[in-house]
Amino acid sequence: MNWNRNNATGLSVMLATLLLMGLADLALARIDGVAGSSFNLTAKADHMSTADGGSLLLWGYALGNPGGRPQYPGPTLIIPQGAAVSLTLTNNLPVNTSLVFPGMEGVTVSVGACANQGPLACEALPGGSVTYTFTASQPGTYHYHSGTNPELQVHMGLAGAIIVRPFMGAKFAYNHASTAFDREYLFFLTETDPRIHQAMEFQGVAAAAALLPQFHANYWFMNGRTAMDTMAGAGAPHLPTQPYDSLVLMQPGERVLLRVISAGRDSHPFHTHGNHARVVATDGRLLESAPGLGPDLATDVFTTNAIPGQTVDAIFEWTGKGLGWDIYGTATAHSCNPGPDQHDPVTKEYCPDHMKPFPVTLPETQFTTVGPFYSGSPFMGSLGALPPGEGGLNQFGGFPFMWHSHNERELVNFNLFPGGMLTMLIIVPPGMLAPE
Repeated sequence: MNWNRNNATGLSVMLATLLLMGLADLALARIDGVAGSSFNLTAKADHMSTADGGSLLLWGYALGNPGGRPQYPGPTLIIPQGAAVSLTLTNNLPVNTSLVFPGMEGVTVSVGACANQGPLACEALPGGSVTYTFTASQPGTYHYHSGTNPELQVHMGLAGAIIVRPFMGAKFAYNHASTAFDREYLFFLTETDPRIHQAMEFQGVAAAAALLPQFHANYWFMNGRTAMDTMAGAGAPHLPTQPYDSLVLMQPGERVLLRVISAGRDSHPFHTHGNHARVVATDGRLLESAPGLGPDLATDVFTTNAIPGQTVDAIFEWTGKGLGWDIYGTATAHSCNPGPDQHDPVTKEYCPDHMKPFPVTLPETQFTTVGPFYSGSPFMGSLGALPPGEGGLNQFGGFPFMWHSHNERELVNFNLFPGGMLTMLIIVPPGMLAPE
């Protein structure tokens, strides 16, 4: 990796632009998608971008028929539990294609006979369509993808997420009180070998398929973007076929649901700095020893090993407990009134650490070099002096943590750092975020 101060200066400018876009509306719901039980998707070709300036041919799904531009990943489908789902796939690609829905029950073709039965699913011929039906009987996180030559078609972008809301309501992951959450975020993890996309665009399907045995990824995506585009706002205009972001915002004490989908062919160790995450479900099923007990088999993980085809639901929390010092500082007067869990019910401060001093004497400003997310103060909600031209991205005095693949090779865009599967969690002071 080549890295110097010019890189750092350019990165700071880029990050400032992207972060301001991402924070433009702090009330914005984090999982974007289309809700309902009847959907129309059109498979078609377009292009997608990588954050290092690359452009790759995309096979994606567009909403509607004929629909607008396709997107990567496909539209997130948000469905109520128990719904009878109807999804019509129209094929504007030059090859047969189809859809499969892992974890869904009773998948059938609802209209007419199947024109072409593929190895896994009824296929839509070029210019044709097929309508699938199934019942969303179980809540949870799922995905859908092409069932025709999936090793090639999923690689080209034909995949998306499904979220089934439980009977208990939209603020629960499953039908158990212990799965309640305040905010939720989707992490749709994929990888790609750009040679396959280039061969498809300039030589055709056979040439692209011939490269599959030599697969060697050079780009890694979170929600269809590589860093630092991951932190641009949802629907960013410079990413017209990649509408979903992955910047995480939360307040101390909130319960954040992470919906992790490994939709590619490689495993991705997804690491959440700041705290462990508690895995409560995999593949749309609670980790419970018996029905109704809730996730009594849940585990706390330092890194979620997202294996191909698997979905994981995990709860992440942060209050500053365990730091050993007052997260709001000792220089300003503030109270801490402990509740039953020893946290202040408003500020969420861990009261046994109240008024404990910061354990390090920081050097004077002129002797420091800081990262772009440093606010000039180590305390929540505080801003301080910064060296000229440094910092500046942390306008709320939040606590930033990098969330990323723990495979170092997946943190680059074609060997250029930073890139790949990388985004940020920013824990902002209480009262900064509207409820979702």
